[in-house]
Amino acid sequence: MSSLYLTRITPSILLRTGQHFKNPVCILYRILYFSTEQYLLWRIWIKKGDVMKVKFYENNKHFTAGMTMKDESGLEKNNMALHVCKNPDHVVENRKMLAAFLNCRLDDFVCAHQTHSANFHRVTLEDKGRGAGQSETAIPDTDALYTFEPNLLLCTFTADCVPVIFSNKVNGLVGVIHSGWQGTVKEITLKLFKHLKQMEGCHPGDFHVQLGAALSQEKFEVDEDVYVKFKDLGYADDFIYYNSQTGKYHIDNQLTVKKQCELAGIPADQIKIDQTCTYLSPDGFSYRQNKKCGRHLTFVMRKR
Repeated sequence: MSSLYLTRITPSILLRTGQHFKNPVCILYRILYFSTEQYLLWRIWIKKGDVMKVKFYENNKHFTAGMTMKDESGLEKNNMALHVCKNPDHVVENRKMLAAFLNCRLDDFVCAHQTHSANFHRVTLEDKGRGAGQSETAIPDTDALYTFEPNLLLCTFTADCVPVIFSNKVNGLVGVIHSGWQGTVKEITLKLFKHLKQMEGCHPGDFHVQLGAALSQEKFEVDEDVYVKFKDLGYADDFIYYNSQTGKYHIDNQLTVKKQCELAGIPADQIKIDQTCTYLSPDGFSYRQNKKCGRHLTFVMRKR
């Protein structure tokens, strides 16, 4: 487990650290995780009584990317998914709070109806607002979104599955992928990056990839049927071990997805992994731990 400490950040400190936030009423707290990478986890008070946790992977004048985290004091613990909630109004309110903090609007969100597929969709301005306020308008049967358009917040929802954020510093393309174990064995990440190379003219070396918090190998234990699917990929053996005492296989889904990025031609040093385990962390939503849990929202937006 990574150690952490809490510091209070004032607006003047934010300016000195190079962060760019326009909302002066926010009181922000920074938690630094000490591991191979450092991420910022902000606890946000947008107005009295409204609380939210957001982990930022990138936030500068060109891109913003991050992941909302579970918060016991938030509405439905900061659940962001309309398809698993007690009250849809709570989820919409959570999304509005996130939009306010990101200096965008709810109708800038673009969401998909995720089905553990290998399907992806190029988002255009006509898709703006789809799935933002009601699930019925979400892009159907899709688990990856990408766009060249600025000021659209692409969203994916997870609770143990691997969220993938990517950006292209040359042409401005950004995207998100939902890669649960089914998406991984269907190679959604590899297929999407091959598509971006062949159909969108992208060079793999121009991509930077962030894998968000997900279920750790320790907690991702499976039976032989799932093991065989990973084995059949032909490149996941190094990310699997067998526990003879339980008769279960343990698979590192994050490292398998990272390998898929590398197979697509993305340099290994341009792929980062958040090693937070959604099962073990108090900030994580874990479907394996609780089938009725909420969902994280992982997002990316290219700024104009």
